[in-house]
Amino acid sequence: MKLPFVIAPSILSADFTRLGEEIAAAEAAGAGWIHVDVMDGHFVPNLTMGPFVVENVRRVTALPIDVHLMVENPEQLLEPFAKAGASHLTVHVETCPEPARTLKMIKSLGCAAGLTLNPATPASSLVPALPLADLVLVMTVHPGYSGQAFMPEMIGKISEVRRMLGKIDSSAWLEVDGGVSAENIFRLREAGATAFVAAHAIFKHPDGIAAGMASLINAAHLS
Repeated sequence: MKLPFVIAPSILSADFTRLGEEIAAAEAAGAGWIHVDVMDGHFVPNLTMGPFVVENVRRVTALPIDVHLMVENPEQLLEPFAKAGASHLTVHVETCPEPARTLKMIKSLGCAAGLTLNPATPASSLVPALPLADLVLVMTVHPGYSGQAFMPEMIGKISEVRRMLGKIDSSAWLEVDGGVSAENIFRLREAGATAFVAAHAIFKHPDGIAAGMASLINAAHLS
């Protein structure tokens, strides 16, 4: 039996002139979380959203807000995002000299603590802090921009992380972000992923947000 799964639309591809409406449409179509990609222009080349955006997202939805911090020195931003309404705060092992300490900080703020790694970073880098993680995010594109092509070679890493979580009897979500689509979601779920971030596949779907959500949900159920 497969584990339950959740779809987390990333507002990186949403129309910000109609953000509240688009979040509401995604929620009505079955979104479980709302994903917010935070980029600082240093750790990754793009520059995106701050706590103010999360604060406004919180005003229009009661869904968990899944904040992915693609930033240098993430510890400096944990409290501002927690106060803004984040439910999950996910940090990169590449930017945390002491990831276990950072995850403990996140938990002390009342948020679920997530740990993620870039495509080139081995899954073994998660080991020291893995027992503290409520969520593990495997990037299936190089972080920085929405709309990149999915990297199929990351499926093996997802399976590896699922085995690692099983060995420590962890109930952490195993999240995937990057090029998730109706064409690959079944393979990702088979590999052990339980949370799926999608941006273009939802907010840029030619038939609209509801159709984008339905295509992902239906494909995941068929796996």
